[in-house]
Amino acid sequence: MNTTKTFESEWSLSTPLRVVLALGCMIAALVLAAPAGAHHSFSGFDSSVDIEQTGIVKEVKWTNPHVWLMLAIEENGEEKIYSYEGGAIAVLKRGGWFRETVSPGDKVTVIGHPFRDDRLGGSMDFVILEDGTRLAAGDAIPGALRPR
Repeated sequence: MNTTKTFESEWSLSTPLRVVLALGCMIAALVLAAPAGAHHSFSGFDSSVDIEQTGIVKEVKWTNPHVWLMLAIEENGEEKIYSYEGGAIAVLKRGGWFRETVSPGDKVTVIGHPFRDDRLGGSMDFVILEDGTRLAAGDAIPGALRPR
C-alpha cells in the first residue's frame, strides 16, 4: 500500500494558463525594451553625410541623457542657430570634456552628421576648439571615438 501523499496546491496552474502567462511576460519584455532601443537609435541622422561647420557657441546644454551644443553660423548675412547632439556627460568626460570646456562665445568647429529632416544641426562626432584641440563628442555614433 502506498502511503505517500502527493501535494497539489490549490494555486497550481494548468498548462494552457502557464503558456498564456509566459507569452504575456515575453510580450511585456519586448514592449518595455523598445523605448531603450529607440533612444539609442541614430536613424535621425544621415551617417552617410559628413558635415564640418565652424561658428560661435551660443549655448551648451550640459544635461542628460545627451549634451547639446547650439552653434551660431552666419549664412547670407543672417545668423542661424544649429543644434548638435553629443554624447552623454559621462562619455564626454572620458573624451576630455568638462562643463567649462566649451562656453558661449567660443569659436569651434563641429564635425558630425546632419539630421535627416530639414532641421539645422545634427550629431556631433568631434568638436575642434579654436586652439586646435580635437574632442570626441559622440556616443556610439560610428566614428565618434576614433580619430579620422
